[in-house]
Amino acid sequence: MILKGSQRGGAKQLAMHLLRADENEHVELYQIRGFVSDDLVGALKEAQAIAKGTRCKQFLFSVSLNPPENERVDLAFFERAINKIEAENGLTGQPRVIVFHEKNGRRHAHAVWSRIDAETMTARNLPYFKLKLRNVSRQIYFERGWQLPKGLVNSKSRDPRNFTLAEWQQWKRHDLSAKDIKDMVQECWATSDSPKAFSAALHERGFLLARGNRRSHVVVSHHGEVISLPRYLGLKTREVKDRLGDPEPLPDVSEAAQQLAEEIRAGLLRNMLELSKDAQKRKAFLAAKIKRVAEVHIAERVKFDLAVNKRQAQETKERGARLKKGLSGIWQFIKGDRSRLQEQNAKEAVECWNRDRAQRDDLIHAQLRERRVLQRELRKHRQAAVAQLLLLREDRRRFRSPEPEAARDGKKYAEIEHAFNSINEQHDTTKPTRPKLRKRRASSRRQPRPSR
Repeated sequence: MILKGSQRGGAKQLAMHLLRADENEHVELYQIRGFVSDDLVGALKEAQAIAKGTRCKQFLFSVSLNPPENERVDLAFFERAINKIEAENGLTGQPRVIVFHEKNGRRHAHAVWSRIDAETMTARNLPYFKLKLRNVSRQIYFERGWQLPKGLVNSKSRDPRNFTLAEWQQWKRHDLSAKDIKDMVQECWATSDSPKAFSAALHERGFLLARGNRRSHVVVSHHGEVISLPRYLGLKTREVKDRLGDPEPLPDVSEAAQQLAEEIRAGLLRNMLELSKDAQKRKAFLAAKIKRVAEVHIAERVKFDLAVNKRQAQETKERGARLKKGLSGIWQFIKGDRSRLQEQNAKEAVECWNRDRAQRDDLIHAQLRERRVLQRELRKHRQAAVAQLLLLREDRRRFRSPEPEAARDGKKYAEIEHAFNSINEQHDTTKPTRPKLRKRRASSRRQPRPSR
């Protein structure tokens, strides 16, 4: 289970982010503990109000818990992991909230604590919290028998294809994904035995080796985007320079971008446009199918919650009927039956609550299995579209006439750019209809505690 934590402020912004239904197929507010308010926005604003009595600016500690994609993790295990994180970081007893998200066939949790101790009006210190989260993560992997990621075995062995936020946002604007770009650059580096061969390999794929502003090597795309070569290769600047030589003879960023732009051909544009239209049709079909499945799942959860509430009310009524009133109740107390029945009722209430929670877990995981089938289909479609696009990029080297007429047609080129950006956007931004949002809010309420 990958754990990522941060200290932060911005109570309202965090609450709105955690409740975003347009980025997640299901949002469940599972727990609010230690706050007067019973809604997420109010609870985090309450933490912010208390923090105003101190000088602490980052009064919240937020942690995301992401289990492996195909592993089943029940609510009870999520709770144990969150409690372990709480204890390791000295936050035991602090107010907290827990929110579950489901997206792309995966389920993950967010836990947010208030760092402010209301008794002393000081912030709980969180020394080395990233190291502690990593240790808890390793313990979870060992406990569950999951394959440990290399980054948890040795911090220097982190997957080099893990992108920073800036890298991801930069390449999200491209018609290729961030992972595709990084794989391509590393492949060119590994298969080239000279600076000339490396530059040629990049050029064949639609990129140019250029000179950066700080006399370092960079890679430029026809969009004009600049890639830091040492960062993408996971090497030091000196190591790259030793292999590629002095970058001074290389074109600068603007010259490289202009050269690449001139190499776009009319036939390539037409092919890209045709491919984008076909891919968009397929993506729209899958997005509509995913939306229908999400709405069915929401309806199933609402139906389940209503049935559970009805059953809990009936069981509570039956347990209450065992305790007599009036003279019968006094006689029951004298005989000692009343205390025995109260203990029995409490035990049965806990058992019923655990049963209901286990049944809801089963429902959610069954829905996740169904959702993953669609996610695999969507991923397969996207990979096929990207593979075809890569082939078109490789064909670019054959068309180098200066300023072809179709390449000057900015409107057509913008249409292609928009189409392929749409292909690579995640489908999960599809917004459900307004009536479904009301149902979602109903299904996102906290689970009722057992009545005793």
